[in-house]
Amino acid sequence: MNNKRRLFLRNLGLAGAAAGVAPMAFANEAKTFQILKRSDAAPFDKTIRIALIGAGGMGIADAKTALSNPNTEMVAVCDLYSGRLDAAKSLWGSNIFVTKNYKELLKRNDIDAVIIGTPDHWHKQIGIDALKAGKHVYCEKPMVHSVEEGMELIDVWKKSGKIFMVGSQGMSSLGNEKARELIAAGAIGDINYAEGFWARNSPAGAWQYPIPDDASLKTVDWKRFVSNTNKRGFDATRFFRWRNYTDYGTGMSGDLFVHLFSSLHFITSSYGPDKISATGGLRYWKDGREVPDVLLGMFDYPDSEQHPAFNLSLRCNFVDGTSGSTYLKIVGSKGSMEVKWEEVILKRNAGSYDNDPFLNEKAREASNTRTDRKHIVPPLETIYKAEKGYKGAHYDHFANFFNAIRTNGTVAQDPVFGFRAAAPALLCNDSYRQNKFIQWDPVNMKLV
Repeated sequence: MNNKRRLFLRNLGLAGAAAGVAPMAFANEAKTFQILKRSDAAPFDKTIRIALIGAGGMGIADAKTALSNPNTEMVAVCDLYSGRLDAAKSLWGSNIFVTKNYKELLKRNDIDAVIIGTPDHWHKQIGIDALKAGKHVYCEKPMVHSVEEGMELIDVWKKSGKIFMVGSQGMSSLGNEKARELIAAGAIGDINYAEGFWARNSPAGAWQYPIPDDASLKTVDWKRFVSNTNKRGFDATRFFRWRNYTDYGTGMSGDLFVHLFSSLHFITSSYGPDKISATGGLRYWKDGREVPDVLLGMFDYPDSEQHPAFNLSLRCNFVDGTSGSTYLKIVGSKGSMEVKWEEVILKRNAGSYDNDPFLNEKAREASNTRTDRKHIVPPLETIYKAEKGYKGAHYDHFANFFNAIRTNGTVAQDPVFGFRAAAPALLCNDSYRQNKFIQWDPVNMKLV
């Protein structure tokens, strides 16, 4: 049954992906190249009025990207640090509404959509309150701070009739979309293994964010910040470097693994793993943080209608002195794909034994060139690369969000998809802390 279902899904993808796979059948050299292009959507007259909740680094980046889309306007900004409210007025005009209480912002009738760029421990509650206030929501990943929060937010969203987009922006990239087409066309055969890697090699990339000189109880609403978690005295380091602490952040997996889960699940149509384990440690940034700076995760994906069973390994390193690389590699019975947001490298091995006449002929040619022994020729490669001037995955993700609002359509990463990406990342933390395997039901989205 599962094999039949996967064949049906693969056939659905053949028409869209045929153009991407065809060059392999006619290539005369080891490599071919294709340019990925994005057609601009037709413009809309309706202006979408935006409010930003959480105006830190990611929130500001989100807002700037959102406003680079046509017919968008910034109306209001909320943040718990007064310095960021001042900066928002410098960016978008002194006439915008600013507040430290997001509920004041949600009462306004001149706001269509909110961007939630707060620390993770506020995502669920602000998301629920925004939906109940009739606002569309773009929420930074991970969607929730713990798996216990996921279904409550999903239930509110389903009743709201509003658009809710989770902000793993690579989801909407040209690279991910091409990889999804290639998987559907059977370009690498049946998946059996995948791996992802995320490295940082700068202090800022290890969450050593700057702390303003004026940080104090006068400029920071600390009481509100900790009102839904453990209460403690004011600590500027915890406020401005919140990702390092479990009360507010979700560690390396919640910040970075969740991107890799999102991309993998989009490309493969997977619901997620059913067995999760992790190890790691604090190897370098011994600055009082509560989360590791090296993390390794291992995940079992069960046989399903979407794909055969396969294994996933993810790695993250905040002390990498050699690179700042990021990649996702998917390996199958006939080849592999290395996926980045603006590039896909498809490799097919000419020495593989399958029903591909072209590849089998290449293998015979290779074996005939040597009289002493048979050998495998290098994998045939097709490199798909985004066109020059491509606006990027971040822009496309917001374009998807705004288009869904205007047309009452759907988004690439709604709360169900977002939770299925967040849950294994959050459970990765639990596995690390509890030193045990964790069983997860990816279909029904619950612990086993």
